[in-house]
Amino acid sequence: MFEPVIAPSGTLLGLLQRGRGDGTLHALTAPRAEALAALNHCVLSDPRHDWQVENRSLYYARLYLDLSGELDEIERHLFDAEDLLDTDESRTGLALAVLGHLASYGRRDALELLRRYAAVGTSWAWALDELALRDDDEGLRSLAEPVLARFTTDPEGEAELAVAVRDAFEPRPWRLWADDPREAIATRVRAAHETGCFDRWQRQMRPSGPRPGWSVKAVFEWAQQGIERGAVLHVPAARCLTAVAGPEDRPEILSAARSGDDGARCTALRYLADSNDPDALDLIEGAVTDGTTMVVEAAVDAFERMRSMAAVDRARGWVHRPDPLGAAAGRMLACLGGTKDSDLVLGALREAVRGEGPDAPTLWTLVDGTGRLGIVCAAPVLRHIYRETASSHLRGRAARALAATDPSFAAGFAVECLWDCEETTREIAARHAETGDARVVDQLRRLAADPAEEDDVQTAVRSRIGPDMPAM
Repeated sequence: MFEPVIAPSGTLLGLLQRGRGDGTLHALTAPRAEALAALNHCVLSDPRHDWQVENRSLYYARLYLDLSGELDEIERHLFDAEDLLDTDESRTGLALAVLGHLASYGRRDALELLRRYAAVGTSWAWALDELALRDDDEGLRSLAEPVLARFTTDPEGEAELAVAVRDAFEPRPWRLWADDPREAIATRVRAAHETGCFDRWQRQMRPSGPRPGWSVKAVFEWAQQGIERGAVLHVPAARCLTAVAGPEDRPEILSAARSGDDGARCTALRYLADSNDPDALDLIEGAVTDGTTMVVEAAVDAFERMRSMAAVDRARGWVHRPDPLGAAAGRMLACLGGTKDSDLVLGALREAVRGEGPDAPTLWTLVDGTGRLGIVCAAPVLRHIYRETASSHLRGRAARALAATDPSFAAGFAVECLWDCEETTREIAARHAETGDARVVDQLRRLAADPAEEDDVQTAVRSRIGPDMPAM
């Protein structure tokens, strides 16, 4: 999947791509055709950098409802010839998830589209999962024949069917089909289910990896063999060392951490950091200085896992380093530092934005730390991150930090956050948004009554509009 192209944050398209609450508010006041065009662009060209964790589907579905939007563009996208050529779920996943939410809101056209796509589309399993949550038994039973027809009746086809049944995210359709009155369907699904259960049992009975009685040397060799196969195993290998290593093995582990091959060195560094070995910090610093890229990454990761006061003290000395260890030191102070470290954390935050932009991965921890430490003078940087980042998760973290540092948050960004795509951000807004704005009152009531809204959001809303609250 190509990296999405995100429009500027001041445009309607850019706001909708980011999932910002202002996107909905601007769309509702823009010409309807322009708003629908931008909305369709987002749904058909997924704007998320990480589509597996960022939320957009409910956000876009609600906007389709508010705009009384037609689904013609989604239909064309799903049933385009490209669906046969591009089998990546990221091409259609967002559109299918939006249809699922629309179906739960009673949009019959969305339900029918999902049924049609489940019968003939490439990402049929995703559509079936959406239907499993929203369709009735009759609708699901009607899909048994077209879905099973995807799998040939030879041994290879039956094996593929068993995998599909075993790995189904929502098992409801398969359970219905296992009890289908049509004997041919029920028999085939039951057999596939039994095969899948047997396969899972066999995998559990044949675990791979270290066995009791392995030596430290054998664990290091296993980690290196993983690298040669393209698998990074130093984390589980370090856990194995905990089980097999004794005090007499420490010299061998220290030697591996200084100059071993990549598998052994990464494993040893992780093990020494996790056990708070007194030499761990010096070895981590040395690994960052002369190690390969893999070793540097493992050393930095091992350092960030440490929770000792010695590690925090060392972080104060490393935070100004212009390398990955310096960035990790800033993140450690953000997590574990005290108020005396506020200037160091703020400096790391500003440097990250200046050097890597508002989407830098390191910002997640730094933003959290800024809020934890209550660094009030960081509010302008946090507002910049909030506006510009393409990550809805990072924007939510910025909102939480602003709630702790920015006195203007309740009357400013908290208002638009009520329409944000992330439920955690809507929850923050529900707890902080000033109710003097009529839009806030109306949205709080809508969220409280919406069955699709998350429980945590509704709990926060009800804490604001409960019977003990004055009339709004």
